[in-house]
Amino acid sequence: MTSISAMAVSPIAAGYDFSRYTTIVDVGGGHGGLLAAILAAAPTSRGVLYDMPEVVAGAPAVLGQRGMAERVRIEGGSFFDSVPTGGDAYLLKHIIHDWPDEQAVAILRNVRAAALDGATLLLLETVIPEHDREFLGKWVDLEMLLLGPGRERTAAEYSALLGQAGFLMTRVVQAASPFSVVEATPA
Repeated sequence: MTSISAMAVSPIAAGYDFSRYTTIVDVGGGHGGLLAAILAAAPTSRGVLYDMPEVVAGAPAVLGQRGMAERVRIEGGSFFDSVPTGGDAYLLKHIIHDWPDEQAVAILRNVRAAALDGATLLLLETVIPEHDREFLGKWVDLEMLLLGPGRERTAAEYSALLGQAGFLMTRVVQAASPFSVVEATPA
């Protein structure tokens, strides 16, 4: 996951303005590489890194190397149980595509329970375009079909999924890569 994250970090941090958020909660954020890059681009923001306890155990070294240890609170837990409160942005990178709809909605509902009404949900995913031309996300979708229960989704499918969890999709921001930011607010 760390190597896939490295491919997404620069385009996402450069292609989306995170500076408007005071506290960014990175749900399933691993060791914090993406959150550190985002905070470097948003110098007044702070972060909360949330992942399984055994995963975030490696985060202090990564955050320390990137000069972000003082700006990030680390919490361990499962997004199937709960999500930390207090964020005005909730970031999930390549989380929802790993799960079939029922589990994806469960995760999103936990985010919704933690998010205040003015918060923003940011899903960093490969959104399948409506056209029939070649697109990397379509190959990833085939891989997901063969290797696990998850799948890539279109913008309309993300909108429907978000609606089931109490969110309203507001826009999809395409980064200079196969990745997009699916933005939503509490409904």
